[in-house]
Amino acid sequence: MFVFLLAGEQPGGVGSHGLMESFKEHPAFLSINLVVSAVVIAMIVERVAFQLAKYSVNSNEFLAQIKKLVVAGNIDRAIKLCDAGDYPTLQLVKAGLTHANKGPDEIDAAMSEKISELKPAVEKRIGSLWSLANIATLIGLLGTVWGLINTFNAVSDPRISAAVRQQKLASGISEAMYNTAFGLGIAVTCMLAHLVLHQRSKNIQHDLDSIQERVFNLLTIQARPGSY
Repeated sequence: MFVFLLAGEQPGGVGSHGLMESFKEHPAFLSINLVVSAVVIAMIVERVAFQLAKYSVNSNEFLAQIKKLVVAGNIDRAIKLCDAGDYPTLQLVKAGLTHANKGPDEIDAAMSEKISELKPAVEKRIGSLWSLANIATLIGLLGTVWGLINTFNAVSDPRISAAVRQQKLASGISEAMYNTAFGLGIAVTCMLAHLVLHQRSKNIQHDLDSIQERVFNLLTIQARPGSY
C-alpha cells in the first residue's frame, strides 16, 4: 500500500495528482476499498492476538508437570493445574483427566469432543481473507474501468480547452491507477496474512492432536499398574 505515497511524490504527470485528491474527486470505489482494508486489518489483528494469547502455553513443559502428577496418583491436583488459565491446551488436557478413572473409550470420546470444539476456533475467519482479497481486487478493477470511462467521456468533449482536457486526462488516469493499486495492495496483504495465519493454525492443530495422543497414552497405558 506504500505505492500511494510514492505515487503522490512524483513531480508532474499522473503522479502529481495525489491520493487525497482522488479521494476528494472520486471517492466511491476508493472509499469502499478503504472499508475493506479496515475490515482486513481488524481481522488480522484479532486472529494474531487470539493465536498469541490463547496458545502461548508451552505444551511440553505443561505435559511434563501433568505426567508427574498422574504418575504420583494426584489426578485432582492435575485437574486443578488445568484450571490455572482459560487456555485451549489446558481445556483439552482437563477433558481427559476428568475421565481418567473411566475406560479408554470414555477418555478418547471426551478428548475427541473437546478437540472438535477447539479446532474450528483456530481456523475461524482465516479463510475469509481469500474472499476479501478477491473482493478488493474486483472493486479496484471496477474503479479503474469507471475512471477510464469518465476520462474518455471528458476528453472527448469538444467544448473544453486543450489545457482542461489534459488536466482531466491526468486526473482520470490517476484515479484509475490508484484504484488498481489500492485493490491489489489489499489483496497482497490478505494473501500474505492468510499464508502466515493458516500455517500457524495448522501448527496449532497439529499440537492439539499431539497433546490428545500423549494424554490418552498417559492415562491408558503409562498409568496402568506395573507400567513403571
